[in-house]
Amino acid sequence: MAEPHYYQQLQHLHDQPPPRSHQLVKAATAVTAGGSLLVLSALTLAATVIGLTLVTPLLVIFSPVLVPAAIAVCLLAGGFVASGGFGMAAVGVLAWIYRYVTGQQPLGAEQLEQAKMKLAGKAREMKEKAEQYAHQQQHGGQTGS
Repeated sequence: MAEPHYYQQLQHLHDQPPPRSHQLVKAATAVTAGGSLLVLSALTLAATVIGLTLVTPLLVIFSPVLVPAAIAVCLLAGGFVASGGFGMAAVGVLAWIYRYVTGQQPLGAEQLEQAKMKLAGKAREMKEKAEQYAHQQQHGGQTGS
């Protein structure tokens, strides 16, 4: 019987607004954290501007070497990323084919079966039409001579 009373007290404490001191502590913490992050971002911006100012002459002097090197690095990175992507796609396709061949019905197998049935039906129709056409040509050619 003590438990419901305990929970009622907790609920009563939860319903009351927090004391003013808690709100002041939260506000002071937020201002301190926000202010320190703002100062840190300003220092980072200043260091970036100073560093860029110091490095710009070196970039201008070495740009005939750096630009082609940067292009080569970008092309190499792009090639490695593309190669990895194609490799992952190939592994995925091979896994799908393995599941399909072993009868595990992977995602999309139903659509493949429907397409196979439609294609077989169209091939059968074309074969029948070709046989009819050939039959007509044989009979039409004999009566014309």
